[in-house]
Amino acid sequence: MFEFDKEKVYAKETESRVVIRFQDCDPLRHLNNAKYFDYFYNAREDQVPKLYGLEVMDFYKAYKAAWVVYQHQIAYVRPAMVGEWVRIMSRLIWFNENTIVLEYYMTNDAEDELKTVLWSTMRYVDVKSGKSTPHEGKVLDFLKATLMPNVPFEGMEMKNRIRQIKAGLQQRS
Repeated sequence: MFEFDKEKVYAKETESRVVIRFQDCDPLRHLNNAKYFDYFYNAREDQVPKLYGLEVMDFYKAYKAAWVVYQHQIAYVRPAMVGEWVRIMSRLIWFNENTIVLEYYMTNDAEDELKTVLWSTMRYVDVKSGKSTPHEGKVLDFLKATLMPNVPFEGMEMKNRIRQIKAGLQQRS
C-alpha cells in the first residue's frame, strides 16, 4: 500500500517504451483506434507499481472503492505504425474530491513527434453502493504526491493542450 514519505520526491509522469504489434493494426498498418486505449492503460498499469510501490488493486481492497471511467477525450495526431517503437507517458493532471483526470500521450521513439493524446476522466466509486465516494487518507496523499504541477486543466481545450505538449517535445530535442 502507498505510504506517503515527506522526504521523497515522487515521479509525476510514467513512461514506457513499446513496439506497435501487427495484430493491433488495421490494413493500412496504422494502430487501430481502439487499441490505443489498451496500449495506454497497459503502460500505466506496468509503471505505477514500479514508481510508487503499489497496485491499483491495493486501493480497491483497502478502501472498497475504485476509479471508474466516465469520459474519454482523444486526439489522433499522427498514426502509430506497425513495428514502430513508441513512448507512452501518463500523468495525473487534475483531481477534486471524487474525480481524477489522467493524461496519456504517445510519441515516436525519439520523442520529437506527438502521436496521440488521451484524457480519461474517472470517478472514485464505492464498490458496494456504486456511488461516488471522496478521496481520503492514503488515496488523497497519493493523488497530491503524484499530481503533475502547472497543468491548468479546468477550461483547457484539447487542441491547446496538444500545442503545449508539442512545444515541450521541441524543447527536449
